[in-house]
Amino acid sequence: MQKLLYSIIFLLIFSVAFSQDDEIPNYRSKRENFLKMTEKDLRADLATFTLGGLDEASGKEPLPYIPVVAFGNDSVLFQKDNIKIVIKAGTFDKAKHKILLYDEKYVTKIDNKPYYGTIGKMPKTTIQYLLITVGRDTITIPAAAYTDLYDPAFCHPGANAKTKCNTGVYLSRDNHRMYIYMLNGNGREGYEVTWIIQDKQYLRRVIDWDFQ
Repeated sequence: MQKLLYSIIFLLIFSVAFSQDDEIPNYRSKRENFLKMTEKDLRADLATFTLGGLDEASGKEPLPYIPVVAFGNDSVLFQKDNIKIVIKAGTFDKAKHKILLYDEKYVTKIDNKPYYGTIGKMPKTTIQYLLITVGRDTITIPAAAYTDLYDPAFCHPGANAKTKCNTGVYLSRDNHRMYIYMLNGNGREGYEVTWIIQDKQYLRRVIDWDFQ
């Protein structure tokens, strides 16, 4: 009986916590979501590795990928042949930003813009930069494509000496496109982002969240 009582109390607390989260205003636009994609070839590729495209993944073969060759708590390095990608995190300094709060405690906007991190939480880290080189060419990702993205997650040692990563780099089968993927934030309240590079030029990003 006592165990049942504790279970009921836990479920009540859990449901209250989630109902509070559901009430936090969400200003994020869905125009960059996977389901809004109209490019059939890009959409088919993203369905092979994103959570947003999971319902369309059936029957699709995995894409070729660039392996992780080094990582730390705040960075990751992918490299193969003449392709090299570095993602580096920085520290979030709230004193340098304008923070909009809901109910005096839940973060809803940063610098007057919707942000991506853990819903309602103050970010701890930023994406400081993405460095992409293909041969002698450096591919520039505009700052606007990542300055509203927070709390990046990288890699950590897993069981049986296998590395677990929340990020990956994939190539289209015709080698015209590169997809740089990250699953950031904290679980259900986090987000995923894919930056799309086409013919050595930044094309766009795709962002999804609210994973069930």
